[in-house]
Order: sequence, then structure tokens, then C-alpha cells
Amino acid sequence: MALFIRPRLRVRPVLLALCAAAVLSGCASFSADGGFDRIQQAAQQQTGKRTTWMRSVQDIDSVAHSVNALLEKPLTVDDAVQIALLNNRALQARYSDLGIAEATLVQASRMPNPGFSFARTHGGDELKIDRSLTLSLMSLLTLPASTAIESRRFEQSKLLVAQSMLQTAADTRKAYYQAVASQQSLSYQEQVRLAAEIGHELSQGMASRGNFSQLDVAREQVFYADTQAQLTRMRKQANADREKLIRLLGLSGMAGTAGTAQQPRANLRLPPRLPDTPALAATLQDVETTAMTQRLDIQAMKMEVDALATSLGLTQTTRFVNVLDLGLMRNAERGKAVENGYEISIEIPLFDWGGARVAKAESVYMQAVHTLAQTAIDARSQVRENYDGYLQAHALARQYRDQVVPLRKRISDEYMLRYNGMLISVFELLADAREQANAVNAAIDAEREFWIADADLQLALGAPLSAAGNHHERTQP
Repeated sequence: MALFIRPRLRVRPVLLALCAAAVLSGCASFSADGGFDRIQQAAQQQTGKRTTWMRSVQDIDSVAHSVNALLEKPLTVDDAVQIALLNNRALQARYSDLGIAEATLVQASRMPNPGFSFARTHGGDELKIDRSLTLSLMSLLTLPASTAIESRRFEQSKLLVAQSMLQTAADTRKAYYQAVASQQSLSYQEQVRLAAEIGHELSQGMASRGNFSQLDVAREQVFYADTQAQLTRMRKQANADREKLIRLLGLSGMAGTAGTAQQPRANLRLPPRLPDTPALAATLQDVETTAMTQRLDIQAMKMEVDALATSLGLTQTTRFVNVLDLGLMRNAERGKAVENGYEISIEIPLFDWGGARVAKAESVYMQAVHTLAQTAIDARSQVRENYDGYLQAHALARQYRDQVVPLRKRISDEYMLRYNGMLISVFELLADAREQANAVNAAIDAEREFWIADADLQLALGAPLSAAGNHHERTQP
């Protein structure tokens, strides 16, 4: 009988070692939350919202109930983020990476299964029975290091999944502002079209009486046709932006079928306008330092480098011998005494001295080191760029709000006074109305760019703006 268990010359110490290893491996088990508590903490701290991991039909039904309750009222940006963190299916698929990483960790922390073989041979009156039980000693020796490596990778997976959650929240904010801005611009374009239609009808009537030249009629006609084309284009854009938001929210156009979980329906109601641009922009201090300490992708890369460093050390340690077996033997043959003993199996580094494995591990480690360095460089640059873009977008939005739009309104009031005094024609009044609507649309675009810049800056910081400095007060729509 050949019983392989790894270097032990006596049966009792080997059995004791096996029992100890079995006890230790039995301690490795799955956590109650699968590592999701780290994601929930990040969601609460950095977005002020909650998230959940849907792992059953009951979970799906509970989320659908919560989402439908939020959709019963006009949607705010905070509600949109909350729905996405609960119901975005791509994010839910990403959460499954936690289960995969934890399963890998549990697998790595458990001792390998022993192997058993039985052989029975006979020739004439001779009968021989061989039995063997084998276990990989090298796997036992490297078990603590392997567990430590996978433990770091599990923590890294938590950070990467949390970063994906924050990315989903930022994408939802931007999609929300884009959808509201498109809807608001569409409303103003309807006013432009109405003014063009009135001008078109008036020009047709005056031309039929000989009071309007064909050139002026053609000008009104082409303007009317152009406004109709612009309206069609804006309707298309508004619909596309709305559908993008719907996809991020994980909404469906139809209810679930019988026997399945109900899906939240895409019956969201957006507010008529964007929130007001704050009077003061957020004043941030040490944005680069905040990004380096708060961004989860930076923390995840650091863990990756640490895990690879440990893995490199393990590879260097086992470069010459990575197969080592020890077994107990018990052979029985008819007419002879039972044979007991042990057997050692070792890989001889005759052709492969492990140099290639070490070189590969070193290259992978250095690749991670350089990737971490570049990630840090990119993060510093991104946060500087986004902060400058945030400030410029705020200044532009306030210029339109405080200067351009009020001046356009003042001009329109003057035009109305002149029209009431019969000093200008209705066509001049309509032309001014079109100019005012164009200015308002430009102001809407500026407000939209500010709120998108606000979301980009929060993502680049890896934290809410309030965590990096004095924050403005936001006005919800």
C-alpha cells in the first residue's frame, strides 16, 4: 500500500499533520455577505445612497417595489442614482465578481484532496494487492502564501467592484442632466417653431395682397423649414437621451410574466428644467492629495502590486522544486508478510530550472508597478483637468444666467414696447423672439455642461466634493 502524504517518516506524525491541516482548512468558509458590506459602505459614504445585490427572486421583487415607489413622483437626480444603484443589471453582474473572487480565496485556503489508488493482480496462484494514499506536500507548504495572495485579490476585487458602482452613479448623473436638458431645449424649440409658423402664415397672407416681396416670403419659408428640421433633430436627441437614462436605471417597457419577478416599468417623469446653477462654485483644497487617498482604483492597483510581490517571492522560493510527495505504503502478497513503508516523490529540475517562471513573474510584477505609476499620473492629471473644467463650466453657466439671458429679456421688452407703439412690424418682434429662444437654449447647454462637469469631478476625486473642500448648496429641480 502506497500512502503519499509529504515528508513524514512515521505514520503517526503524518496522520497528526493531516488532521491538523484538515482542521485548518475547515476554517476557510464563505462570508455571510460575500464581501458586499464594503460596497455598501462605499455607496453610503461617497454617494449617500444604498445599493443591494440581487441574488434571488425575492431580492428582485423587493428592488422592483422600491424602484416603482421612486418612479411615482417626478424624478430627481438623487432618485435616479438610487434607482441605478439598486436596479442596474450591468452593475448587478459586476457584483458577481465578488462571489467569484471569494470562491477562489476559499478554494486556495483549503488543503488539496488526497488521492487513493487500489491495484489487485494475480498470476497463477499468486495474488498481490497494492494500496496507496497520496497528498501533495508542496501544496501544503505553500498553502499560507497562496491564501494570503488570494485574500489580497479578494480585497482588490471589492475595491474594483466599488469603483464600478461609483462609475455607474456618475454615468447616471450625467445621463439624467443630459435627458433633462434635452427635454428643456425641446420645449424652447417648440416656441421657436411656433414663432416661425406665425411668421410664415403672416408672410403668406401679406404676399397674397401684394404687401410682401417674394424674397421676404422665401426668407420666412426657409426659416420655418429650418426650425421644423431642428425640432425633429431635437426630438430624436431627447428620445435618445431619455432611453440612455432608462437603460442605466435598468427599467423595462413591460411588466414581468406570470411566475417571474416584476420588472420596474420605464414610466419615469423628468422635471421641466435643470436645477439652478449654484451662486458659488465649490472651493477645493489639495485635489490631487484627495484623489490619491480616496480613489478606489488607485487602492486596488496598490493591492495588485502587493499581491504580485508576494506571488513573485513564492515563485522564487519554489523555482527548483515545486512537486514533492510523500506516501505511506502497505503491500500485501499471498504467502508473504505484509510490507509497510513510505515513498518520497520529487521532481528533478533536470531540464526546467524554473527560470522561465521566475522571469515571467518578475515581468508581471514590473508591469503592475508601471501600471500603478501611470494610473497615479493619470489620476492627478484627470482631477486637475476636471476641476478646471468644473470652474470654467460654472463661470460660463453664471454668465448666461446673470448677463446674457437678462440682456436678451431686456431687449425683448424694448421690442414689445416699440411694437405696441406701432414702431416695428410683427416680423421684427418674431425675429427677436427667435433670438431670445436661441439665447435660452445656449444657457441650457451651459447649465447642462456644468452639472456634467460636477459629476466628472466627483468621480475623478473618488469622493463627494464636500470631502475635498467647501461645497456649494445645490438646488434640486
